[in-house]
Amino acid sequence: MHSTSTGTGTERAILVGVEFGRGVARAGAAPDRTGAMTAEESLGELKELLMSAGGEVAAELMQRRPKPDPATLIGSGKVEELHALALSTEANFILFDHDLTPTQLQNLERELPCRVLDRTQLILDIFARHARTREGQLQVELAQLEYMLPRLTGRGKAMSQLGGGIGTRGPGETKLETDRRRIRRRIDHLKEELESVRKSRRQQRQRREAVPVPTVALVGYTNAGKSTLFNALTGAGVLASSKMFATLDPKLRSIQLPSRRRVLLSDTVGFIRNLPHTLVTSFRATLEEVEKAEILLHVRDASSEFGEEQKQQVEKVLAELGAGGKPVIEVLNKRDLLDAERIAGLASRGGAVLVSAREGKGLEKLLAAIDAALVQDPLTEAVFVIPQGEGSALAMVEAGMVIESRVFEGNLVRIRATGPKSLVGRLGAFRG
Repeated sequence: MHSTSTGTGTERAILVGVEFGRGVARAGAAPDRTGAMTAEESLGELKELLMSAGGEVAAELMQRRPKPDPATLIGSGKVEELHALALSTEANFILFDHDLTPTQLQNLERELPCRVLDRTQLILDIFARHARTREGQLQVELAQLEYMLPRLTGRGKAMSQLGGGIGTRGPGETKLETDRRRIRRRIDHLKEELESVRKSRRQQRQRREAVPVPTVALVGYTNAGKSTLFNALTGAGVLASSKMFATLDPKLRSIQLPSRRRVLLSDTVGFIRNLPHTLVTSFRATLEEVEKAEILLHVRDASSEFGEEQKQQVEKVLAELGAGGKPVIEVLNKRDLLDAERIAGLASRGGAVLVSAREGKGLEKLLAAIDAALVQDPLTEAVFVIPQGEGSALAMVEAGMVIESRVFEGNLVRIRATGPKSLVGRLGAFRG
């Protein structure tokens, strides 16, 4: 039997949380505050993901066991309970806050009256919703197919509804459950297309690198406020949404620092706990901006209870991308959500910049921190003696350097200024 959606068209899910091993605590025990989320808190994050996908919660179920059941993850007794709950709530699908093996997925679909999804499938679905460019769409489809390929057997319920509903978005018309060879051919084709995208991106980057403009990349946990900060710093109208993974496609904008140097600011996809490996691999082209950046701005939600765990998750993905050793400026965002005492405590911490991207507070300090951290094309002080008739040279100094002093000597202008080494070199003929 298949359940139907509510009259509003919103799909309803039963969320299943799991806790294994040492995490199996007695009922009513205080949550572990060692930095890791409890199973209930993890389920709260899953609920946010579900809402980002346009779904709503029909019910929640928690299972605690010493270890996962190899056949169903949660054990036969809990599967029976879940079956009854699915019937009584008329849920459209059951969503596990844990990745399911192909065998577990097959067994659960056989035992339960509606579709079964795991956390990775939900994240893939959200990515599919938010991919706007051709590149983003290719990357999502590749990740979906690579995840789906080993899970094709017995996917009747999910496959019969491909193309409609959460977790069914994407490559449905190819009868995935029967045509592995076609999927493999499609995967190869997608990889070729993405390689050509990477090649084109490399060429664009090489053209950029011919004129030395450093790149600064925004990274951070999903929903930390990266796009809001990007907009605040650049004036760009990038979608700033409280939904998770609102930014998938890379965006680059030029900004000017207090030193008058220009840098390219790059906005990137948000990271999350247990970000599916297929996505990290597929989105490598998008995340190349992170690999090539001179500085990373790690944007953190200063109001989050799980800040330290989120920080660790971001660092884990950065290490996977080969960007773990890059200079990082920690940006503590959402100061507008904090009380005065918390702001004072965070402000006293060295090395981090406290900002409110939404209110535009702390941005000058952040730009100054970027200026100070740049190693490429360092700042140099120089004296120039430029004839007043050399308008282009004077304009270059005006536009690209901070002028300390200016003295007119007849037809000449003696200027003491600080600017990028590359620009000082280009004006070498006028050095005083």
